[in-house]
Amino acid sequence: MRRRPLAHHLATGLLTGVFALSTADAQKAKATAVPFSVAEASIPDLQKALASGRVTSRQIVEQYLVRIALYDRLLRATISVNPRALQDADLLDRERAQGKLRGPLHGIPIALKDNIHTKDWRTTGGALAFADLVPPYDATLTRNLREAGAIIMAKTQLTELANWSASTMPGNYTAVAGQGLNPYDARPDPRAGMDDGRPVMSTGGSSSGTGTAASLWPADVGTDTGGSVLNPSNFTMLVGIRPTTGRISRYGVIPITADQDTPGPMAKTVTDVAILFGALESATSDPNDPATTVCTPPPSRDYTKFLDPNALKGARIGIPRAFFYDTITVLGRRRGGLAAAQRAAMNDAIATLKAQGAVIVDPANIPSVVAEKTEDNLVDFPYCQTADQGRGQDADCSVVFKYGMKRDFNIWLTSLGNRAPVKTLTALREWNITHQRAGAIKYGQARLDISDEMDVRQDRERYEADRAKDLRLSRAQGLDAALATNRLDALLFPGNSGSDIAARSGYPSIALPFARVPVSASANNPFPAGFDPQPVPFGVQILTAQCADAKMIALAYAFEQATKRRVPPPAFP
Repeated sequence: MRRRPLAHHLATGLLTGVFALSTADAQKAKATAVPFSVAEASIPDLQKALASGRVTSRQIVEQYLVRIALYDRLLRATISVNPRALQDADLLDRERAQGKLRGPLHGIPIALKDNIHTKDWRTTGGALAFADLVPPYDATLTRNLREAGAIIMAKTQLTELANWSASTMPGNYTAVAGQGLNPYDARPDPRAGMDDGRPVMSTGGSSSGTGTAASLWPADVGTDTGGSVLNPSNFTMLVGIRPTTGRISRYGVIPITADQDTPGPMAKTVTDVAILFGALESATSDPNDPATTVCTPPPSRDYTKFLDPNALKGARIGIPRAFFYDTITVLGRRRGGLAAAQRAAMNDAIATLKAQGAVIVDPANIPSVVAEKTEDNLVDFPYCQTADQGRGQDADCSVVFKYGMKRDFNIWLTSLGNRAPVKTLTALREWNITHQRAGAIKYGQARLDISDEMDVRQDRERYEADRAKDLRLSRAQGLDAALATNRLDALLFPGNSGSDIAARSGYPSIALPFARVPVSASANNPFPAGFDPQPVPFGVQILTAQCADAKMIALAYAFEQATKRRVPPPAFP
């Protein structure tokens, strides 16, 4: 059931014949003066190479398979490889030769987080109970990608069940695949108490950006409930979009809670995520996901029209100084703030915005973050997520996640029909206990436990109150207030610090590569002598108002073009 040999053998098996090209392919290769390489290739690079006949989709897939075979043993970025990837590429090559192009991703490989349905091969969520699950239907976004011409290349590593399994589980660990590592320092942590295989450098949230960062594929689709597109993008020097909740259908995605779940694109450039975003969004609302009525797609769902290098000129950008940049004392506690290297990076980022003609509003603090009353303070209202926040111990935290998981996970299981390995969340917990010796719950299942004890009917009033408070503190007394009071186009957050408020509000946010900063270990648990941790990626986030995704992309593109700070991971050329 373990993924490491499976993904490697799948990739190696698919490579049969890679170095024995067909006669036509060999002739094309000889005619090409400079061989095309997929390493660091953007989607436009791939589009141009395919359109010119410089390379075929089969050759592109073969190159990515070689990279998976070379590097995935170190990174463990892949849970499974599409066993039909080469056949899919051949079909799309034939269609191209006939003058038929499905869409902007025709013949281009894309990876999916392994909680997104593909009906032709397995979707595991990283959970041992679902290790052999082949869903009876594609996710809406999977269907959209196929219609745009994409080759679904692989399923990426994730934190098991999108990190709603165990509160002590390291990021990017699953019972199916083991522990994923960050390509910017692909080593396990050697420190006492941390030496269980977890990475020395965080991979971010429950989506994996590692395969995209190391060019195992050009782009991937993650999912974000509390930061799991923005956070891994930040930690792997990628561009990642958490869109307005509802822009991209969640149908066919293993849920945590429909209140905050959203898929989102992850890639190396703003152009790439803009192209992928347009392919993921449906032309009309999805009847299987009511949230898709919230925003109207742009004409032709073409976000590349908003790639304006001058978009920052005259744009009003707010700096939420309190907590996110500067340490503050609220409700008797000191909170937040940046380390010196992080602060220097953000000063540099703000200077870039000014140089590009942006109007900087500093400070543009978020009222609910600095509120002096507990009932009005967002930071004082975390999610209930640990074993000691179960029923009767959850007065000071939001039950939205644990309630939503009980409600929406059981609905998802029902949608699988007779293919569901278990029928309820309760049955999953029981299965995990039965299969504990096989590695089902190495880190326990505290989050599943506190979710399952929720009663969807009896606890509905409490849930609705907490959801209303989440929205009040993240929107009306949060982002809406900061944006409107200061007449802002966007807010600029350091690193991944804006992920939580973006997720609760459901407003769009984009992560952008910018810097790398030194790692500082705890004085009580230093790194061993001679072990030098590599500097960790530290980017920026631009956050805008609900449905202002296009404006956000424009601002992000202008910032990217003025900076171009992404550095490929040097150990994976």
